[in-house]
Amino acid sequence: LISEAESPSGEQRFNQFMQKLGKKPNSKNLDLNNCALSAADVTELASLLPLLPELEEISLSWNGSVGGTLKALTVHFRHVNLLKVLRLNNCRLTAEDVTSLGEAFEIVPQLEELDLSWNGNIGGRLSLLTKKLRKGCKLKLLKITDCNLTAKDGESLAEILNVIPNLEVLDLSINKHIGCSMKVIAQDLKNVPGLKELNLHMCGLKQDSLQGLDTALQHLAELRKLDISCNKEIGGGFKDSTAHLASLKNLEVLDLHQCCVTEEDMTVLSQVIPLLSSLQELNLSSNKNVGVSSDPLLGRLRFLPKLKSVAISNCGLGKESFSSLAEAALHLPELEILDLSWNKCVGGNLKLLLGALKLATEIQVLRLSSCNLVAEDLALLTLLSQDGHLARLQKLDLSYNDSISDEGWIVFCQGLAVFKELSELDVSLRPSSCRDCGTWFSELLAALTKLPALAELGMQRWVLSESQQKQLESFNQDNKRNIRFD
Repeated sequence: LISEAESPSGEQRFNQFMQKLGKKPNSKNLDLNNCALSAADVTELASLLPLLPELEEISLSWNGSVGGTLKALTVHFRHVNLLKVLRLNNCRLTAEDVTSLGEAFEIVPQLEELDLSWNGNIGGRLSLLTKKLRKGCKLKLLKITDCNLTAKDGESLAEILNVIPNLEVLDLSINKHIGCSMKVIAQDLKNVPGLKELNLHMCGLKQDSLQGLDTALQHLAELRKLDISCNKEIGGGFKDSTAHLASLKNLEVLDLHQCCVTEEDMTVLSQVIPLLSSLQELNLSSNKNVGVSSDPLLGRLRFLPKLKSVAISNCGLGKESFSSLAEAALHLPELEILDLSWNKCVGGNLKLLLGALKLATEIQVLRLSSCNLVAEDLALLTLLSQDGHLARLQKLDLSYNDSISDEGWIVFCQGLAVFKELSELDVSLRPSSCRDCGTWFSELLAALTKLPALAELGMQRWVLSESQQKQLESFNQDNKRNIRFD
């Protein structure tokens, strides 16, 4: 028998457990994300919880073996009643796990964050959890992304909004059936007036859902982020459902990408969006009517000087709407991200953005994928960088621009070394394409030696000769670098 003096102390047992999993012990934050935990590991962890009275965070995400074993942990939650954060993403939780978690709410009164995302078995069973919540619950963050939630789950969720008054973040994204109960949920959003983030991405919202949501916005003065993207059936509903959107004076992020907005919607949005005085991020991508609308939304972005990110990829821009955007961009001094991808009119017309790109001293990400760019456009980017502009550029996407000649690539690669902070560059061709790397390849390699921050270079579907392949394979070794060539 091992004597008491020789047996490991509780602290030693905990340290040994963490070291076995390749993690550093921390008595307040138990981070075991993606550790390939076994059922035996979960049982061992449960036995260690009584030794961790100061524990405030538990993260067990991306461990499938947690599913079906959660009760072994939750029965010991009384020993960690200071727990504030519990993350159980993608743990294959079962109905029994959801029940056990609900029963544990009473013994973790300080819980503020609960993330149950990517657990498909929660769908249809959310009430097992919600019926255990009591008034005065301190929950501030609730994420239930992609959990197969049903309309009935939506009703269960609506019922608990009046017992979690401190809620600040609600993420229901990628639950396509919850849109049916969105009107019910919206009616009870008035009970969480401090809500700062509402994520309804791909939730199957319809026009009547949008109307209910708009009515709820009048009670959400603190809202900072609103994401209703990828809800195609709300197209045509904005014209009747934006009365309260303009009142969100604190809104910083608005994501409406892929919402099938109509020309009538654009008329209303052109009047409302410019009134969101705190807006920093706007995503209108994959809405073709943004480009063809006669209402000048893009021109009116000049009234949003705090904008840092503008995404209008695949918006059917014409030369006129692109010109309006270029003029408005002159008034966006804080712009950091600009995504113009999949707008063919940009090709040969990038010079319209010349003034804006000169003034945008903060720009870090420029995406021009599939824009029909020509050699003249690349020469313009090179000249800008040589004149000291675009000095902070970190990510540049020039992919799917097969229209650029070899001469254009040569000029670009010769000037590439000026982008000192560049970390990602993509020059890939379209999936249907295939081209031999020209003489510009040697210019590219020479430039890479002068780009210390570059970590990833996309070159898909460019065909390298045998000697070029060898140069590429030995580049990292020869230059003591670690660039990932895709």
